[in-house]
Amino acid sequence: MLRVGLTGGIASGKSTVGEMLATLGAAWLDADEVVAGLYEAGQPGALAVAELFGEAVLAPDGSVDRAALAQQALGNPTARRALHARIHPLVREEIRSWFASLACSDTPPQVAVVEAALLVETGAYRDFDVLVVVTAPLEVRRQRALAAGFSPAQFDLTLQAQASDEERRRLADAVVTNDGGLRALAEQVAALWEFLLARAASSAGR
Repeated sequence: MLRVGLTGGIASGKSTVGEMLATLGAAWLDADEVVAGLYEAGQPGALAVAELFGEAVLAPDGSVDRAALAQQALGNPTARRALHARIHPLVREEIRSWFASLACSDTPPQVAVVEAALLVETGAYRDFDVLVVVTAPLEVRRQRALAAGFSPAQFDLTLQAQASDEERRRLADAVVTNDGGLRALAEQVAALWEFLLARAASSAGR
């Protein structure tokens, strides 16, 4: 089973690429859903966040208020590093468990993809056999983010907290450039899928 890390900057379109790969046959996990589970009331992520930032970042039900947490951590590098140091090991353990469950299933997939925004920034890209990076022009990403409800300030702060496309490209095994329509993107993803299947076959033959 080929373990694939799928990453990209804010509003690059990595979720769309992940969905397309899942349609083609990949097992797919969105790390943001893992974080959401860890941030539920009483879960390790919520407890860690409350310990770091106090109960002001919790919703009335005890889950993490992600908007309040972003206000505390997004523009504060020290707070952000502290948050990453507590949460990302938990996320990585959940991802390892997911891979293990797939490997033990009756029909393991040839390719398993984890979509996550901060694989390069946290060094977690080393946990994967292949790193796929999704890129898009900055102004296109800005327009997409604002249309999705981000404020200009939120977009800029998120951008500053992430690696640059150049940094991601240097580590990538494959790059998808999402600067056209869905048809053009689907063509790239189809080619990416063939590349991943070939890598999976090569790995299995070793």
